[in-house]
Amino acid sequence: MAEDKLKQSEKMNLIPGAEPSSRMDPWWWLVAGVFVLTGGLMLFQPDPFLDIFKYVWVGIGITVLVAVVSYFLMLILGMFGALGRLSKNTILRGLATFYVEIVRGIPLLVQLIWWYFAFPVIIQSIGQGLNFGPMMNYQANPIVMAIWGMTFCYGAYMSEIYRAGIQSIPKGQMEAARSLGMSHTQAMRYVILPQALRVVLPPMGNEFIALLKDTSLVSTVAVADMVRLGREFTATNFNPIEVWTMIGLLYLILTLLSSRLINYIEKKTAFSR
Repeated sequence: MAEDKLKQSEKMNLIPGAEPSSRMDPWWWLVAGVFVLTGGLMLFQPDPFLDIFKYVWVGIGITVLVAVVSYFLMLILGMFGALGRLSKNTILRGLATFYVEIVRGIPLLVQLIWWYFAFPVIIQSIGQGLNFGPMMNYQANPIVMAIWGMTFCYGAYMSEIYRAGIQSIPKGQMEAARSLGMSHTQAMRYVILPQALRVVLPPMGNEFIALLKDTSLVSTVAVADMVRLGREFTATNFNPIEVWTMIGLLYLILTLLSSRLINYIEKKTAFSR
Protein backbone atom coordinates (compact mmCIF):
# COMPACT_ATOMS: atom_id res chain seq x y z
CA MET A 1 0.00 0.00 0.00
CA ALA A 2 2.83 2.36 0.90
CA GLU A 3 4.62 1.51 -2.34
CA ASP A 4 1.50 2.38 -4.36
CA LYS A 5 1.28 5.76 -2.66
CA LEU A 6 4.96 6.36 -3.34
CA LYS A 7 4.57 5.50 -7.02
CA GLN A 8 1.50 7.75 -7.24
CA SER A 9 3.47 10.61 -5.69
CA GLU A 10 6.29 10.11 -8.19
CA LYS A 11 3.80 10.19 -11.08
CA MET A 12 2.29 13.41 -9.73
CA ASN A 13 5.72 15.03 -9.78
CA LEU A 14 5.85 14.46 -13.53
CA ILE A 15 2.76 16.66 -14.02
CA PRO A 16 3.71 20.29 -14.78
CA GLY A 17 2.77 22.49 -11.83
CA ALA A 18 2.48 19.55 -9.42
CA GLU A 19 6.13 19.49 -8.38
CA PRO A 20 6.73 20.12 -4.67
CA SER A 21 7.83 23.73 -4.21
CA SER A 22 10.87 24.73 -2.21
CA ARG A 23 10.03 25.62 1.36
CA MET A 24 12.35 28.61 1.32
CA ASP A 25 13.14 31.15 -1.33
CA PRO A 26 16.96 30.97 -1.73
CA TRP A 27 17.11 34.75 -2.15
CA TRP A 28 16.28 35.06 1.53
CA TRP A 29 19.97 34.30 2.05
CA LEU A 30 20.77 37.62 0.39
CA VAL A 31 18.39 39.38 2.78
CA ALA A 32 20.02 37.61 5.71
CA GLY A 33 23.48 38.56 4.44
CA VAL A 34 22.58 42.25 4.26
CA PHE A 35 21.05 42.08 7.75
CA VAL A 36 24.22 40.45 9.09
CA LEU A 37 26.44 43.03 7.39
CA THR A 38 24.38 45.94 8.73
CA GLY A 39 24.17 44.46 12.22
CA GLY A 40 27.88 43.68 12.19
CA LEU A 41 28.77 47.27 11.37
CA MET A 42 26.62 48.55 14.22
CA LEU A 43 27.95 45.91 16.63
CA PHE A 44 31.67 46.17 15.93
CA GLN A 45 31.75 49.88 15.03
CA PRO A 46 28.95 51.47 17.04
CA ASP A 47 30.67 54.80 16.52
CA PRO A 48 29.52 55.93 14.02
CA PHE A 49 27.24 53.22 12.50
CA LEU A 50 25.02 52.62 15.53
CA ASP A 51 24.82 56.37 16.13
CA ILE A 52 23.75 56.87 12.52
CA PHE A 53 21.07 54.19 12.83
CA LYS A 54 19.67 55.74 16.00
CA TYR A 55 19.61 59.16 14.37
CA VAL A 56 17.78 58.06 11.19
CA TRP A 57 15.47 55.56 12.94
CA VAL A 58 12.51 57.93 12.82
CA GLY A 59 13.22 58.57 9.15
CA ILE A 60 12.82 54.86 8.39
CA GLY A 61 9.25 55.00 9.68
CA ILE A 62 8.53 58.14 7.65
CA THR A 63 9.96 56.51 4.52
CA VAL A 64 7.81 53.40 4.96
CA LEU A 65 4.71 55.49 5.78
CA VAL A 66 5.05 57.64 2.66
CA ALA A 67 5.73 54.60 0.46
CA VAL A 68 2.87 52.42 1.75
CA VAL A 69 0.19 55.13 1.84
CA SER A 70 1.23 56.48 -1.56
CA TYR A 71 1.15 52.97 -3.01
CA PHE A 72 -2.39 52.17 -1.93
CA LEU A 73 -3.67 55.56 -3.07
CA MET A 74 -1.78 55.06 -6.33
CA LEU A 75 -3.58 51.75 -6.91
CA ILE A 76 -6.95 53.49 -6.57
CA LEU A 77 -6.04 56.48 -8.73
CA GLY A 78 -4.43 54.21 -11.32
CA MET A 79 -7.59 52.11 -11.57
CA PHE A 80 -9.72 55.17 -12.25
CA GLY A 81 -7.18 56.35 -14.80
CA ALA A 82 -7.18 53.01 -16.59
CA LEU A 83 -10.97 52.78 -16.70
CA GLY A 84 -11.07 56.34 -17.98
CA ARG A 85 -8.58 55.51 -20.73
CA LEU A 86 -10.74 52.54 -21.76
CA SER A 87 -14.04 54.40 -21.48
CA LYS A 88 -16.20 54.90 -24.53
CA ASN A 89 -17.02 58.36 -23.22
CA THR A 90 -14.89 60.79 -25.20
CA ILE A 91 -14.62 63.32 -22.36
CA LEU A 92 -13.55 60.76 -19.74
CA ARG A 93 -11.10 59.16 -22.12
CA GLY A 94 -9.66 62.54 -23.06
CA LEU A 95 -9.25 63.66 -19.44
CA ALA A 96 -7.59 60.38 -18.44
CA THR A 97 -5.25 60.50 -21.42
CA PHE A 98 -4.40 64.15 -20.71
CA TYR A 99 -3.56 63.27 -17.09
CA VAL A 100 -1.32 60.36 -18.07
CA GLU A 101 0.55 62.21 -20.81
CA ILE A 102 1.15 65.34 -18.74
CA VAL A 103 2.27 63.58 -15.58
CA ARG A 104 4.60 61.17 -17.38
CA GLY A 105 6.30 64.14 -19.06
CA ILE A 106 7.33 65.91 -15.83
CA PRO A 107 10.06 64.56 -13.52
CA LEU A 108 8.89 63.38 -10.12
CA LEU A 109 11.22 65.77 -8.31
CA VAL A 110 9.71 68.75 -10.14
CA GLN A 111 6.21 67.56 -9.30
CA LEU A 112 7.02 67.20 -5.59
CA ILE A 113 8.49 70.70 -5.49
CA TRP A 114 5.46 72.09 -7.33
CA TRP A 115 2.94 70.53 -4.95
CA TYR A 116 4.81 71.73 -1.86
CA PHE A 117 5.87 75.24 -2.93
CA ALA A 118 3.58 76.30 -5.79
CA PHE A 119 0.24 74.66 -4.92
CA PRO A 120 -0.11 76.45 -1.52
CA VAL A 121 0.45 79.81 -3.24
CA ILE A 122 -2.41 79.04 -5.64
CA ILE A 123 -4.69 78.11 -2.74
CA GLN A 124 -3.75 81.30 -0.88
CA SER A 125 -4.40 83.41 -3.99
CA ILE A 126 -7.83 81.86 -4.43
CA GLY A 127 -8.53 82.48 -0.75
CA GLN A 128 -7.59 86.13 -1.12
CA GLY A 129 -9.89 86.45 -4.12
CA LEU A 130 -12.77 84.86 -2.19
CA ASN A 131 -11.80 86.58 1.06
CA PHE A 132 -11.88 83.15 2.74
CA GLY A 133 -9.61 82.99 5.80
CA PRO A 134 -8.74 79.28 5.91
CA MET A 135 -7.60 79.31 2.31
CA MET A 136 -5.72 82.59 2.73
CA ASN A 137 -3.73 81.08 5.61
CA TYR A 138 -3.24 77.66 4.04
CA GLN A 139 0.12 76.03 4.80
CA ALA A 140 1.16 72.78 3.15
CA ASN A 141 1.87 69.75 5.34
CA PRO A 142 5.15 68.25 4.07
CA ILE A 143 4.16 64.60 4.55
CA VAL A 144 0.69 65.05 3.07
CA MET A 145 2.07 66.88 0.05
CA ALA A 146 4.79 64.27 -0.38
CA ILE A 147 2.23 61.45 -0.32
CA TRP A 148 -0.03 63.28 -2.75
CA GLY A 149 2.85 64.11 -5.08
CA MET A 150 4.02 60.48 -5.16
CA THR A 151 0.43 59.26 -5.65
CA PHE A 152 -0.33 61.73 -8.42
CA CYS A 153 2.84 60.84 -10.33
CA TYR A 154 2.81 57.07 -9.92
CA GLY A 155 -0.94 56.88 -10.49
CA ALA A 156 -0.31 57.78 -14.14
CA TYR A 157 2.14 54.92 -14.59
CA MET A 158 -0.13 52.55 -12.69
CA SER A 159 -3.08 53.40 -14.92
CA GLU A 160 -1.09 52.23 -17.95
CA ILE A 161 -0.21 48.99 -16.19
CA TYR A 162 -3.88 48.39 -15.36
CA ARG A 163 -4.89 49.25 -18.91
CA ALA A 164 -2.41 46.76 -20.35
CA GLY A 165 -3.65 44.06 -17.98
CA ILE A 166 -7.31 44.66 -18.85
CA GLN A 167 -6.61 44.66 -22.58
CA SER A 168 -4.65 41.39 -22.24
CA ILE A 169 -7.83 39.54 -21.22
CA PRO A 170 -9.47 37.91 -24.29
CA LYS A 171 -12.58 39.70 -25.54
CA GLY A 172 -14.44 36.41 -25.29
CA GLN A 173 -14.43 36.78 -21.50
CA MET A 174 -16.47 39.97 -21.72
CA GLU A 175 -18.78 38.48 -24.34
CA ALA A 176 -19.36 35.39 -22.20
CA ALA A 177 -20.12 37.52 -19.15
CA ARG A 178 -22.57 39.69 -21.12
CA SER A 179 -24.26 36.59 -22.54
CA LEU A 180 -24.94 35.47 -18.96
CA GLY A 181 -26.89 38.66 -18.34
CA MET A 182 -24.20 40.76 -16.67
CA SER A 183 -23.99 44.45 -17.31
CA HIS A 184 -20.72 45.91 -18.58
CA THR A 185 -19.89 47.14 -15.06
CA GLN A 186 -20.63 43.76 -13.51
CA ALA A 187 -18.55 41.98 -16.13
CA MET A 188 -15.59 44.28 -15.47
CA ARG A 189 -15.92 43.88 -11.71
CA TYR A 190 -16.43 40.13 -11.44
CA VAL A 191 -14.78 38.72 -14.57
CA ILE A 192 -12.25 41.04 -16.22
CA LEU A 193 -10.62 42.88 -13.33
CA PRO A 194 -9.88 39.80 -11.15
CA GLN A 195 -8.05 38.20 -14.07
CA ALA A 196 -6.29 41.44 -15.03
CA LEU A 197 -5.02 41.99 -11.48
CA ARG A 198 -3.28 38.62 -11.55
CA VAL A 199 -1.66 39.47 -14.85
CA VAL A 200 -0.33 42.82 -13.65
CA LEU A 201 0.79 41.65 -10.21
CA PRO A 202 4.52 41.47 -11.13
CA PRO A 203 4.67 45.04 -12.54
CA MET A 204 2.60 46.23 -9.58
CA GLY A 205 5.25 44.86 -7.26
CA ASN A 206 7.97 46.45 -9.32
CA GLU A 207 6.19 49.81 -9.05
CA PHE A 208 6.17 49.53 -5.26
CA ILE A 209 9.91 48.93 -5.15
CA ALA A 210 10.52 51.87 -7.49
CA LEU A 211 8.22 54.06 -5.40
CA LEU A 212 9.98 53.01 -2.20
CA LYS A 213 13.33 54.11 -3.61
CA ASP A 214 11.90 57.33 -5.02
CA THR A 215 10.70 58.35 -1.56
CA SER A 216 14.27 59.57 -1.13
CA LEU A 217 13.20 62.59 -3.19
CA VAL A 218 10.71 63.77 -0.57
CA SER A 219 13.65 65.05 1.48
CA THR A 220 13.63 68.07 -0.85
CA VAL A 221 10.21 69.16 0.47
CA ALA A 222 11.02 69.23 4.18
CA VAL A 223 10.06 65.61 4.95
CA ALA A 224 12.33 64.14 7.63
CA ASP A 225 12.95 60.82 5.88
CA MET A 226 16.18 58.80 5.97
CA VAL A 227 17.90 60.92 3.32
CA ARG A 228 17.16 64.24 5.01
CA LEU A 229 18.27 62.94 8.41
CA GLY A 230 21.36 61.45 6.80
CA ARG A 231 22.25 64.83 5.32
CA GLU A 232 21.82 66.45 8.72
CA PHE A 233 24.05 63.85 10.39
CA THR A 234 26.68 64.29 7.68
CA ALA A 235 26.66 68.07 8.05
CA THR A 236 27.20 67.72 11.80
CA ASN A 237 29.79 64.92 11.90
CA PHE A 238 31.52 65.21 8.50
CA ASN A 239 31.53 61.44 7.80
CA PRO A 240 29.75 61.00 4.43
CA ILE A 241 31.20 57.53 3.71
CA GLU A 242 29.78 55.94 6.85
CA VAL A 243 26.44 57.80 6.68
CA TRP A 244 25.61 57.03 3.08
CA THR A 245 26.84 53.45 3.40
CA MET A 246 24.38 52.94 6.26
CA ILE A 247 21.57 54.73 4.42
CA GLY A 248 22.20 52.58 1.33
CA LEU A 249 22.12 49.38 3.41
CA LEU A 250 18.85 50.41 5.08
CA TYR A 251 17.22 51.10 1.71
CA LEU A 252 18.58 47.77 0.45
CA ILE A 253 17.00 45.94 3.39
CA LEU A 254 13.63 47.59 2.73
CA THR A 255 13.68 46.83 -0.99
CA LEU A 256 14.88 43.24 -0.55
CA LEU A 257 12.19 42.52 2.03
CA SER A 258 9.58 44.06 -0.26
CA SER A 259 10.74 42.00 -3.24
CA ARG A 260 10.61 38.77 -1.22
CA LEU A 261 7.10 39.58 -0.01
CA ILE A 262 6.00 40.38 -3.56
CA ASN A 263 7.54 37.13 -4.80
CA TYR A 264 5.62 35.21 -2.13
CA ILE A 265 2.32 36.86 -3.12
CA GLU A 266 2.99 36.10 -6.81
CA LYS A 267 3.52 32.41 -6.03
CA LYS A 268 0.36 32.23 -3.95
CA THR A 269 -1.75 33.86 -6.65
CA ALA A 270 -0.12 32.22 -9.66
CA PHE A 271 -2.33 30.23 -12.04
CA SER A 272 -1.66 28.10 -15.06
CA ARG A 273 -2.66 29.45 -18.44
